[in-house]
Amino acid sequence: MTKRFLSWLLLTSSLALLFSRLAVSADSAVSVKAIAGFTLPDVRTQKPVALADFKDKKAVVVVFLGTECPISNVYVGRLADLHAEYAPKGVQFLAVNSNAQDTAERVADHARKNNVPFPVLKDDGNVVADQFEATRMSEAFLLDAGGTVRYRGRIDDQYGVGYQRPKPVRRDLAEAIEAVLSGKEVAQPVTPVEGCRISRAIKAKQDGPITYTKQVARILQNNCQECHRPGQIGPMPLLTYDDAVAWSETIREVVRGERMPPWFADPNHGKFANDRRLPAEQHGQLLAWIEHGCPKGDDKDLPPPRDFAKGWTIAEPDLVLSMTEEFEVSTTAPRGGIPYKYFTVETNFKEDRWVVEAEAKAGAPEVVHHIIVFILGPGKTFYPDRPGNAVLCGVAPGDTALHLPAGVGKKIPAGSRLIFQMHYTPNGKARKDRSSVGLVFAKTLPEREAITVPVLNPMFRIPAGDDNYKVESVHEFKKPGQVLGFMPHMHLRGKDFLYEAVHADGRKEVLLSVPHFNFGWQSAYRLETPYPMEKGDKLHCIAHFDNSDKNPNNPDSKSEVRWGDQTWEEMMIGWTEVAYERKTE
Repeated sequence: MTKRFLSWLLLTSSLALLFSRLAVSADSAVSVKAIAGFTLPDVRTQKPVALADFKDKKAVVVVFLGTECPISNVYVGRLADLHAEYAPKGVQFLAVNSNAQDTAERVADHARKNNVPFPVLKDDGNVVADQFEATRMSEAFLLDAGGTVRYRGRIDDQYGVGYQRPKPVRRDLAEAIEAVLSGKEVAQPVTPVEGCRISRAIKAKQDGPITYTKQVARILQNNCQECHRPGQIGPMPLLTYDDAVAWSETIREVVRGERMPPWFADPNHGKFANDRRLPAEQHGQLLAWIEHGCPKGDDKDLPPPRDFAKGWTIAEPDLVLSMTEEFEVSTTAPRGGIPYKYFTVETNFKEDRWVVEAEAKAGAPEVVHHIIVFILGPGKTFYPDRPGNAVLCGVAPGDTALHLPAGVGKKIPAGSRLIFQMHYTPNGKARKDRSSVGLVFAKTLPEREAITVPVLNPMFRIPAGDDNYKVESVHEFKKPGQVLGFMPHMHLRGKDFLYEAVHADGRKEVLLSVPHFNFGWQSAYRLETPYPMEKGDKLHCIAHFDNSDKNPNNPDSKSEVRWGDQTWEEMMIGWTEVAYERKTE
C-alpha cells in the first residue's frame, strides 16, 4: 500500500493521494504567441521580477501553482528537480500564484516550506494568468529566447484523475525544453493538464434565486465539511462564503462530473447510511449558484456553524490512547519497503468497555499509509500474519472510522492491550510519528457485539499482463448475525469488488458492488439497514485485478503478482462488519 497521496492518502491520498478527486484534465488550445511581458513581486524578497530580466536566458518556464491544490503541490518537488537539471543550461524557472484566496504571506510561507529554488510571484487580479490564458494550477508554459510560447500543458504524466503512476511515461516539459535548447520544434506543443482550476478574482453578486446563506452553506455543511476543514483529508477548507467562491470553478467541475462528494458504490445495489452522493435537488442548486455568479445573500439566513469535534470525524472521544514512543520514519524506504511495524498500548481497563465509535489518527499523516488497531485480550498472543486477530478500527486513504448503529458495540475486555499495525511510506522528509486512537464508549450495555470479519483470499497469482484476473473469497456464518457494512481492500491493480449474500436455500443477493475500485479512496460502506444472515449462509466476495499496461497505476505489468504487504504487491480482503447477539455472562 502507498502513502496518503498528497496529504490525503490519493489521497495521500489518495494521493494519493486524494488529489485524484479534485484534479481534472484541461482542454488547452495551442496558442503560439509572444508574451508581452510582466512584472510581479517575489513573495519572499518583495523585489519586483520582470520577464524582461531574463532576456539572456535560452528559455523561460512559467508554471502556475497554488498552495492547496494536491497535484500542484506534488509537482513542486519535480519542478525543483527540473530546475537543478536545466538552470545550468540557461533555462529560467518562475512560479506564479494567481489564486484569489492565496495571500502573498501564504504563498511565501508555502515557498519556504517547500524550498522552492526559483522566484515565486504573486499575480493579484489574475492579470498574468489572463495574459497566458492559464486555467489550472500545475499548468506549465515554455517560452523561447524571444518570448514566444513553444509549449503549454502538464509537467509530466505521472499524476492524474484516479491514477498515480510509479514514474512518468512522458516527461513532457523536459522534452519540450530539450527541443527548444536544440533549436527544434516541440513534438507535442500542447498536452492536457491535471490540476485544480485557478481561483480567479470575481465580483460576486449579492442576491439571486439561490444564495450561499440560504442554500449553499447548508449543502456544504452536510456534504463537504466533514473532510474540507482544518486537520482533515480535504486539501482546502470549505467553511466560509469566501472559501466557496474561491473554489467555485473547481467545485463546479467535480460536482458536475460526480467526482465529488466521493462515492463508488453502484446505486443499483444496497442502501447506505453514509451515502455521500448529492441529492438531485442540491446537485442542481449548487451548480446553479455558481452559474449565477455565486450570490451571497443575507447573513441572517446563515445556518449556525456545524459543530465538529476538533481533529476527529467521530464525536469527541471519551478516551484517547497513543503509542508510548515515537517512531522515526527515514527519508527513504529500504529496498522492499518498510515492513509493518507493531506497537503495543496498554488500556489499563479494570472492566470491560464497549466502544460505539473509534478512529485511528496518524501522528505524521504524510508518511502513514494506514493504521489497523487490534484488540488483544488478556492472556492472548498476537500473531501478525494470522487473520483471526480482533480488529477495533483502522484508517487508510478514505473513510474507515468506526461508526456503529444504535444498540451495537465493540467489546474491549478488561485487561486488554491494543496493537497498532503501522504502515509507513517515506516521502523524502524525515518524520516522527506517534499515532493515536480515539474511543467513544456506549452509554448503556449494547444488545449486539460487532466483529470485523476479513473475507480474504491470499492464494492467488495474477499473471503478467492479465487485465481482468478474478479472485474470490467466502465466509460462512456459523451462527445468525447481521451484516452492518463493508470495506473492500485491494492495492494498485484493484479493478472492481463485489459482495453477495448466498443463502442456504440458494438465494443470492448483491449487497455491494464497487465497479471502479479506487486505491486512493478506500471507502467504508455502512448499510442503512443491517442485513440478516442465518447459520449456513455465506458471504461471497468477487474481485478483479488489472495487471496490464492499460492500468496507469500498475507498478510492473511484466511480472506475476502475489499477496503481499507492500503497494506493488496485492491483497484481496472483503472487510465486513458483522453484529451478533451479545453473549450474556
